[in-house]
Amino acid sequence: MPGSLIAILVVVGIIVVLGIYVWATYNSLVTLRVRVDEAWSDITVQLKRRADLIPNLIETVKGYAAHEKGVFEAVTQARAETISASSPAEASVAENHMQQALKSIFAVAEAYPQLQASQNFLQLQGELVDTENKIQASRRFYNGGVRELNTKIQIFPNNIFAKMLGFSEREFFEVEDVAAISEPPRIQF
Repeated sequence: MPGSLIAILVVVGIIVVLGIYVWATYNSLVTLRVRVDEAWSDITVQLKRRADLIPNLIETVKGYAAHEKGVFEAVTQARAETISASSPAEASVAENHMQQALKSIFAVAEAYPQLQASQNFLQLQGELVDTENKIQASRRFYNGGVRELNTKIQIFPNNIFAKMLGFSEREFFEVEDVAAISEPPRIQF
């Protein structure tokens, strides 16, 4: 009888330890998932903020360079892509298009000295550069959270329990043309 009692206690002990491990793993995965969701939300807020600045920027530049219709259409289309992006992959493509469109609009602005001196344009430019910096910071925070979550999911024995508990890896917010976004758009007047 004492041998079977010891065996039962060992089995119960193993089950308790396993239960505590699964409980702790689940809670840490939930924490990481929430952190990644929060970081993605921050990215979307910054992308929306930038998208809200774009119409004012277009109107300001239009007043000086009305004949640059193709540039304005490209910026407007890039803005629409940014707003409609719902995943890191879609946001990445939209981000590439937005960077190219912003470069075009600032190239147009360089040809108009009166525009370069406009207080409204200078203010919008400053806000845009600030927003670009915030987007980069948000992207780094998001990718850091994704890295932690994905690592936690892939590590043994977490990988066994993570899938059973309904956790899956997230995709990084990567940009195709890293050089295009490595710095905020540089505007020199």
